[in-house]
Amino acid sequence: MTEKAPDPKAPDLALAVLNAIQNPVILVDERGFIAFANWEAESFFGASASHLARHTVSTFIPFGSPLLTLIEQVRERKAPVSEYRVDLSSPRLGAEKLVDIYVAPATTEPGSVVVVIQERSMADKIDRQLTHRVAARSVTGLASMLAHEIKNPLSGIRGAAQLLETSANDEDRALTRLICEETDRIVSLVDRMEVFSDERPVDRVPLNIHAVLDHVKAVARAGFARNIRITELYDPSLPPVYANRDQLVQVFLNLIKNAAEAVGDRPDGEIQLTTAYRPGIRLSVAGTREKISLPLEFCVHDNGPGVPADLLPHLFDPFITTKTNGSGLGLALVAKIIGGHGGIVECDSQGSRTTFRVLMPASRGVSEDDDYPKTKGHN
Repeated sequence: MTEKAPDPKAPDLALAVLNAIQNPVILVDERGFIAFANWEAESFFGASASHLARHTVSTFIPFGSPLLTLIEQVRERKAPVSEYRVDLSSPRLGAEKLVDIYVAPATTEPGSVVVVIQERSMADKIDRQLTHRVAARSVTGLASMLAHEIKNPLSGIRGAAQLLETSANDEDRALTRLICEETDRIVSLVDRMEVFSDERPVDRVPLNIHAVLDHVKAVARAGFARNIRITELYDPSLPPVYANRDQLVQVFLNLIKNAAEAVGDRPDGEIQLTTAYRPGIRLSVAGTREKISLPLEFCVHDNGPGVPADLLPHLFDPFITTKTNGSGLGLALVAKIIGGHGGIVECDSQGSRTTFRVLMPASRGVSEDDDYPKTKGHN
C-alpha cells in the first residue's frame, strides 16, 4: 500500500482554521511558554503572538490562577480537563474576566497542552437576552389581560366619580378629583403596557444609526439632558442597520433618559454615545439552524452612581426600577424592541461607569440616509 504524501498546504490550512475560531486558543509547551496563539488569543491577552512566545503563560494571568493547576493536571493525567467560571480578572486582562477553560494534551508535542478559553460574557449575554424575551412575552400576556379586564371598569369608576363631583361639597370634591386622577394614572400605565401586546411585523429599512443618534441627542439636549454634556465617539465606516427608525428613536431616548437621570445634577456628569463594528458575535434563531451575526455595537455610557449589583441581572425585567415614581417598563420595552429586531441589549456597570450596549445585525442594503455626513467624531 502506497503511503500518501503529506500535503504541503496542511500547516497553512490548520493555521487558518485556528485563526477562524472565535475563542482564544494557545499552545503551552513543556516549559510553560506560549508556543502558539491564534488571533483571538492575541486580542484576549493584549499582545502579539511573537511577544507571547517570549514569556510563560504565568506572565499573563493572575498569580495562583486555577489555569496553571489545570495545565499541570492535564500533563500528569494526559487527559483533557474543563473548568467553568474561572476568574482571570487582572489589571492586564481587565475586570470581570470570567471564562470557561478547556485544556487538552497536545499529542504530537510531549508535555505541551492546548488551552481553549471561552469568555463568559458572550454566553451570559445570550442567556440574559433569552431571559429578557421570556419576560417580555409574560408582559405581553399580562398587557392583553389588563387592557380588557381593567380599562373598562376604570372608565365606569371615573364616570361615577365625575357624577358624584357635581353634587359633592368642597371636601368631598377633593376626593372625587383624587379618584379621577388615580384612575387616569392606572389607564396611562395600562396604555404603556399595551405596547408589549403589539405583535405586528415591524417595518424596517436600512438606516444610518448616526442620523438616529443625532436626532435623539438633539431631543435630549432640548429637554431632559439640557444641562448634561453629551459626547460622541462614532465609527464612520459602519454599514447601515436594518431597523425601524421610530422604534430605534424610542430605544435610545429611553437609554439616554436613564443615563441623564443617573447623572443628575452632578457638575462633571457626562453621557457618551459610541458606535463600533464588533465581528464574531452570532445568535442562534430558535427553531432553525440560522445564525444571525450581530456586528453593530451601539452604546450609551454615563458616569452616574452605577447600577446595584443585585439589580443588574434583572434590569430588563418588567416592573424592576430604582426610581421612586418609575413603572419599571422602560427597559423592558427596550429589550422587547431590540429582541424584535433580532438583537441583544445588555448593561455593564462598574463603579461610576455604566454602559448600555445594543448589538444588532447589519443591513445588506443601502442606507436611506446615505447623504448623512460620515465624518463624525467627538463633540
